[in-house]
Amino acid sequence: MAKILVVDDEQDILELIRHSLNKEGFEVHIAMNGQQAIDKAKQIIPDLILMDVMMPIMDGMEACRQLKEDSTTKNIPIVFLTARSEEFAELAGFEAGADDYVAKPIRSRVLLSRIKAILRRQSGSTREESQKIEFGNLIIDREKFVIEYNGKSLQFPRKEFELLSFLASKPGRVFSRDEILENVWGNEVLVVDRTIDVHVRKIREKLDDKFIYTVKGVGYKFEI
Repeated sequence: MAKILVVDDEQDILELIRHSLNKEGFEVHIAMNGQQAIDKAKQIIPDLILMDVMMPIMDGMEACRQLKEDSTTKNIPIVFLTARSEEFAELAGFEAGADDYVAKPIRSRVLLSRIKAILRRQSGSTREESQKIEFGNLIIDREKFVIEYNGKSLQFPRKEFELLSFLASKPGRVFSRDEILENVWGNEVLVVDRTIDVHVRKIREKLDDKFIYTVKGVGYKFEI
């Protein structure tokens, strides 16, 4: 039974989502602001977090950033729930480390489909053969979800780690955007076109603008 933490300051939305998830057999926990979400996530270590963006005390963006920076919660998938449907808001969510984004009003079937897709991918990734990929001063530890660069351990949000690991699995090969989206986010997760660019930029900043290169009109490749 997967544990889902639902975070929203509107009681009726919490009850609607809890009812839908309980019917599907999920164990549901709730929080009503970002600070409660952080405290609860550290306590129960949920399999996935559904989090509203606009909340009192601490909003969802800040809570997401803090969760992704903490070693105990950084690999928990986070799906934002928000009435803000503009592209810039969606990009801001991915900047903060979110794995997906669902606009209100919530449609139960869509929400359940997204949740199950993310949990399937997460389950599949944990069954992959553990291994390290080493390229000189860069080590990608797939078992521990840790990046070592120039002798230092770096904390990468889950999607940044998966994107770097995927590109590094075949150095020199150019991957199209469609291939990257399918293998890192999955076909059932809807993201905007610039999502890959946002994640690549953040990886480059952490790795001194090395390793990931743009092939104009095609996609990206990993090279030493």
